[in-house]
Amino acid sequence: MRWQGNDTNANEALSSFSRFPLWMWRNTVILEFVEWLRHHNEGLPAQHQVGFYGLDMYSMYESIAAVLEYLDQVDPDAAKKARENYSCLDHTDNAQLYGFGVKVNQRPSCENEVVEQLIALRNKSLVYSKPGDKISEDDQFQAEQNALLIKSAESYYRQMFNNRANVWNLRDTHMIETLDNLHNHLSSRSKKSGQVKIAVWEHNSHLGDARATYMRNAAQHNVGQLARERYSDDYVLIGFTTYNGTVTAASEWDGPAERKKIRPALAGSIEDIFHKTELQNFYLRLTGLANKKIQSLFDEKKELRAIGVIYRPETERASHYFSCQLANQFDAIIHYDETYALEPLDSTSEWTHGEESTFPFGT
Repeated sequence: MRWQGNDTNANEALSSFSRFPLWMWRNTVILEFVEWLRHHNEGLPAQHQVGFYGLDMYSMYESIAAVLEYLDQVDPDAAKKARENYSCLDHTDNAQLYGFGVKVNQRPSCENEVVEQLIALRNKSLVYSKPGDKISEDDQFQAEQNALLIKSAESYYRQMFNNRANVWNLRDTHMIETLDNLHNHLSSRSKKSGQVKIAVWEHNSHLGDARATYMRNAAQHNVGQLARERYSDDYVLIGFTTYNGTVTAASEWDGPAERKKIRPALAGSIEDIFHKTELQNFYLRLTGLANKKIQSLFDEKKELRAIGVIYRPETERASHYFSCQLANQFDAIIHYDETYALEPLDSTSEWTHGEESTFPFGT
C-alpha cells in the first residue's frame, strides 16, 4: 500500500490475515481499497502517503514474530534477549490457553518479561531508527507497537478468566493508546500536526460513547468515550445502522463465514424509526439538532441493534439489541436501509448457500 513491501498484489498483502474472523479483512471491499490506496500513494513522498494500521490486540504470537524479525535485522544481540523474554509464552501457541494456564494451572505469568522487552525496545528508538529516514522510523514504530500489543495481550488473556468488564476495558484502552501513539508518530513527520487525520473503523460498540449505553452501568469504557475525553473537539463519532438485508457473520466464535439474512428491525427500535422515513440511505447529524422534537426523540433511551462477527437471528432480541441514548452515543449516523453481506476472498459453502436458508422464519 505504501510501496515498502514485497507483495506483488493486494491479495498477497492481505494473505497474512489467517485467523478468525478471516473475512473481516480478506474480503472484496478491503481488496479494492488496498488496490486504490496503493495507486493513491504511488509517487508521493513518505510523509504524504496514507497508511492502513491495526488497533486491536489479538495477534500476540504474530507480533512476537514481528518484533524478533525486526531485532534480528537491527540488533542480533537484542534479538537473543527478546527470545529469552518471550520464551515464557512458548508453552502454547494459543493465547487463551496461556491465560487459562496462568489462572487455573498456576503457571508463572510473563508480565515482567513482556514489559521489560517493551521498555528495552523503546529505549533504543534513537539508536535503531535513523533521523530523517522515514522508512526506518516507520519500522521502529511498528516494532514498538507490536511490543506494546504483546504486553497488552498478555495482560488481557491473563485476566480474561477473572472479570469480563475489566478485559473489555483493557482491550479498548490498548486501542486508544495505539491511536494516541499513531497520531504522535504521524504528527512528528508533519510540519503541521493539525494536518494529520485518522479514520478509525470499528464496531458501533467500540466507537459510540459507552456512557450513553448499558456499558456505563457495567463500568465499561470504550474508544468512543476515551476519544471524547482526550481529544476535545478534534474527533467525530459516527455510527452505522441498517434495517434489513444480509450480513457475513458466524454462528459461533471461530465458526465458518455464513451469508445470513438480517431480520427486519425490532418495532420501535432506532432502525425501525429510520426505516419509517422511507429514505433508503441518509446521513443524520445528531449534534446541534435545530428540531427540538427530533432532538428529544434521540435523547430518549431506545433499542439499537448490534451485529458483529457473530449473528444469531434466532435469539436476536436478547443477543443483539441494547438500550442507548443515540444523541449522546454518536455525533452522527449513517443509515443504509438495506445492507449487503461482505464477499469473503476465502468463500465457504456456508456463505455461498447460506443466504436463503439461515433463518427462514418471519419476525
